[in-house]
Amino acid sequence: MKENIYDVAKNKLIFALDVPDLNTAKKWLRLLSTKVGCFKIGLQLFLEAGTQVIKIVKETTGNKVFLDLKLHDIPSTVLAACHQLQKYQVDFLSVFPPCYPHLFSEFQTGPTKIIGVTVLTYLDTPSLLALGIKEEFAYNPIKLVLRRAQLAKEAGCKGIVCSGQEVKQVKNLLGQEFIAITPGIRLKGNQAYDQKRITTPYEAIKNGSDYLVVGRIIRLAPKPEQVIERILEEISLALRPNQV
Repeated sequence: MKENIYDVAKNKLIFALDVPDLNTAKKWLRLLSTKVGCFKIGLQLFLEAGTQVIKIVKETTGNKVFLDLKLHDIPSTVLAACHQLQKYQVDFLSVFPPCYPHLFSEFQTGPTKIIGVTVLTYLDTPSLLALGIKEEFAYNPIKLVLRRAQLAKEAGCKGIVCSGQEVKQVKNLLGQEFIAITPGIRLKGNQAYDQKRITTPYEAIKNGSDYLVVGRIIRLAPKPEQVIERILEEISLALRPNQV
């Protein structure tokens, strides 16, 4: 049976469980398990609850899990960590892609998709310059994203994390099947917080993003369900054919 457009939109939405403890996470799981397709577990919650939170999400909701730990170390250490975490059947696992071709090739057909982080969405030109990034990349962050996306694909990653501003160029370079997960999502009128390279849900999906990560604008809203509905409406609109 063909999915309706609302279900397709829901499955593209990842809710960021950036909360301090398991009880708070469970509250959001109860509230949103039928409204999003995936839950992101980041450093804060993982350090508090450990791998049990992965099991809880899987068993109580059936939703996908994006374990966003941004693993970064020497290749052998990162690879060992990926093998360890794959045992918990996470659907997506983020790493900083190394200059090491085919490192993750054995994950190509497994249950866990390795996702390379390109340039964090809080970074802009002044921040990149301060970090010592070459001017040719700092003044043109898209160029840096494309370079790191290429490294991610060469390393065997199934996709990358990038802003909605860069996803169209990534898809053009690396193919439509290369997964793009996009944070830095804001509805019009939302506060940007510490994010710099932001897009609306409509813009990101129209540009080619496969999944959108949304956290604060839902968590901090007086009526989170209303924000979710607005996001899903924008995703659905972008998915309809002949939309400009």
